Amino acid sequence: MFVPRATSGCSGNPRVASPTENNYSFLKAMTTERDEKFMHAALNEAKKALGQTSPNPAVGAVLVINNRIVAKGHHLGVGRDHAEIECLRDFGALVPARATLYVTLEPCSTAGRTAPCTDAILKAGVRNVVVGATDVNPCHSGKGIVQLRAAGVKVRQGILADECARLNEAFNKWIVTGRPFVIAKCGMSLDGRLTRPAIEPRWITGRSARRHACEVRAHVDAVLVGAETVRADNPRLTVRGAHRARQPWRVVLTRSGKLPRRARLFSDQLAARTLIYKGKSLANVLKNLGKRGITSVLIEGGGDVLGQALDARLIDKAQLYLGPILSGGPVIAFAGQGAANAANALRLRCVSYQRIGQNVCITGYPGAFPWG
Repeated sequence: MFVPRATSGCSGNPRVASPTENNYSFLKAMTTERDEKFMHAALNEAKKALGQTSPNPAVGAVLVINNRIVAKGHHLGVGRDHAEIECLRDFGALVPARATLYVTLEPCSTAGRTAPCTDAILKAGVRNVVVGATDVNPCHSGKGIVQLRAAGVKVRQGILADECARLNEAFNKWIVTGRPFVIAKCGMSLDGRLTRPAIEPRWITGRSARRHACEVRAHVDAVLVGAETVRADNPRLTVRGAHRARQPWRVVLTRSGKLPRRARLFSDQLAARTLIYKGKSLANVLKNLGKRGITSVLIEGGGDVLGQALDARLIDKAQLYLGPILSGGPVIAFAGQGAANAANALRLRCVSYQRIGQNVCITGYPGAFPWG
């Protein structure tokens, strides 16, 4: 019987792995599987912080001893302790050397509103850290990991990195560009209309789909609409039915400045959180919002504003709700100039489809996605 001889792999001949190499590969696979399991748990903690931490990222952490989670924590808000500190406080004791701390984002190494997390990690006695995503801020990127390793901590990084980064897509874009992450959202008919004929009820999507769409507001810093939407719908643009949710800023674009004074946006208890931009381009408005520390903007309409966003290629994420009707309504969903040809059309990537009752929610990212 012919038995292949192990080679260096450079001669083109088959190479047989040694028992030592096979064992190493097995152990590495087991370690990766375990790391991903507990990083998923840290991600679930981080999701609890969505909508609560801007302009900080949402971060989660878990402490693991003997393959068991013994403590959890997530960032609760600006100026409050970060996820790692919350997790270590939850454990409430000196951390044994065999423990591993899983955190979705690289621990901070500089003092800001709070002390550096790297200092707290070292003080608690943590000797093993697994990191999901690296901080995209060039002033901080990689420094926390370097500091921990220099102190003798074993650090593994890049575990579920894409998922951890995508969780903070808005923060990442704002940090890198200074401009907010833009989500274009609308409910429309199968023939691309935002409204039914004027004599009919204005809702195209069902109640469950509208509730799902409204929940998106709880995760953004601002909701933006055009003046015609204010005149026609008199919207509130608030988060409703969510416990302790932060209310987003309400932003109105108007050419004439003629807006109904009794509109809810200008007369309710959140009127101070309504911003009006008269005669400004959408690009300039977004730039100004970024300077205000607004990291994410949800464009809810109408068709003219959505069209502007599409024509200017300002959309980072599309979230479209399709109702199962052909309405023939007067308002086109993206009423811009449009692409000159199909080759120049904006194409969505990482597309997902979710059925909500009789409606379908389509989510996707235009073009290459550098923020996740």
